[in-house]
Amino acid sequence: MAVNPRNGRPYRRLVAAVKAQGQPCWICGHDIDLRLDARDAWSFTLDHAVPLSRGGALLDPANARSAHRRCNSSRGNRLTVRQPRASRRW
Repeated sequence: MAVNPRNGRPYRRLVAAVKAQGQPCWICGHDIDLRLDARDAWSFTLDHAVPLSRGGALLDPANARSAHRRCNSSRGNRLTVRQPRASRRW
């Protein structure tokens, strides 16, 4: 049976360290309510700037970012975050 590295102590330590920083979501810029249930769409989740499927390091603190669960899921494995569109009204 293979061991999932995301269940290991080093990964849990990284999640706790990033969570303790209290940073806003790096994708949308809004604050993250750390009291929300982990299943809530607006709860904290650890995101990787360079997705693991694209060669990002699981335990590299420089690759770890705070994100809402919804924002992280919508980003998928893209390398860049979609930029907000400018208003056409001037």
